[in-house]
Amino acid sequence: MKRPSDNQRAARQDLEKKSKRNGRSKNTNSGNGDWESSPRAGRYKSKSTARDGRSDFSDDRSAERGKDPDPGAHPKFSKDDSLQKPLPNRQIYGALDLGTNNCRLLVAKATRRGFLVVDAFSRIIRLGEGMSQTGILSEEAMGRTIEALKMCSWKMHRRGVSRSRLIATEACRSARNGSDFIERVRSETGLELEIITQETEARLAVSGCASLIDKKCEWSLVFDIGGGSSELIWLDLSRRQQNWSRSLSDRLDIQNCVVAWTSIPVGVVTLAEKFGGTHVDDNCYEAMVQDVMEPLQTFESRHGIAGKLKQGNAHFLGTSGTVTTLAGVHLKLPYYDRRRVDGTWLSDDDIRNVSSQLLSLDYERRVKQPCIGEERADLVLAGCAILEALIRIWPCDRLRVADRGLREGILTTLIAEDRLPGNDASVPMSDRQARK
Repeated sequence: MKRPSDNQRAARQDLEKKSKRNGRSKNTNSGNGDWESSPRAGRYKSKSTARDGRSDFSDDRSAERGKDPDPGAHPKFSKDDSLQKPLPNRQIYGALDLGTNNCRLLVAKATRRGFLVVDAFSRIIRLGEGMSQTGILSEEAMGRTIEALKMCSWKMHRRGVSRSRLIATEACRSARNGSDFIERVRSETGLELEIITQETEARLAVSGCASLIDKKCEWSLVFDIGGGSSELIWLDLSRRQQNWSRSLSDRLDIQNCVVAWTSIPVGVVTLAEKFGGTHVDDNCYEAMVQDVMEPLQTFESRHGIAGKLKQGNAHFLGTSGTVTTLAGVHLKLPYYDRRRVDGTWLSDDDIRNVSSQLLSLDYERRVKQPCIGEERADLVLAGCAILEALIRIWPCDRLRVADRGLREGILTTLIAEDRLPGNDASVPMSDRQARK
């Protein structure tokens, strides 16, 4: 990340002044593997994962339900706050995922088996809103996104991020003005976004949620239902090169198990814009499902996944807002709680029961559902339709829910790279300076 300009420093100073007036912002925190959260990273303090790989951490989606905090409302820091500066000789990592619907950030320190989350941010920005009709990112959507990215830039600067990867996915890949927007982001926020390929996106998603894969299974179909596209990755788990221990190296090794992947240009935003997401009846819902099944059937005809799933020693692994939302509704949570959702198992009956329940609700009642809210109420049924298409083509009674994905995959990759023998990034700064 480049050194901030004078204008950017001035903007951050303004943000800090607003922080004193507005108080603490609401952060959505996430992690992966063996990690724990700092109390200053959000509302909840958490301890490291359970043995099954589930992260013991809570999530607060209030900021995503139309009650987004003021851009100037940041966590308060005291002068003796130990998290103001990175620990000596320890890298501070940043991972940013700018998607069609969300802008998400994780800031973390490496630990023995994973990473320690010290700060996080998530906001629904709908960058791809209207793009399916116009082919470009709208000025309003870009403005919303720039404001969210300024917050991310502030957090990364505040935490002393020394190594980062900042990615943009389908909206920026597909928009005719995507490259222009990336340059605008660099100019206004100092952040260097990288538009990644669909294959890179798929592989990062797999690494990010690898610790939730059932090590007793032979096959797994990983999917990520996004805002503008959906990725599917078919894994042959017999290709694992070592005993599965959910370490950082194992999470990278899982990429060797990828035998097929695809990205279809259908996500919750594009599908809802095509068919309508506010008022959805049975006929509209079925039309959504049929629209998704065609590209999925093409993938099936090439790789014969259904036959292997019928053998029973396989499971789905879903990483997306759709599956986490459905899990929260299924569990009847009074508010979204990441500790309860991440790692949860759902059956196909569970999925269909929740989808049917949501289809019976009008828009206003979906808004009142505590795990949905206003920001997701017009998209959730499009997500249900995509998931229904998946289980029609590939009947599978075991779906594991992952509230983790690209950001965790980025952190896993960066930390593992830094630990490679001979990589200077794994050597404390003081030692590198001594060598010179």
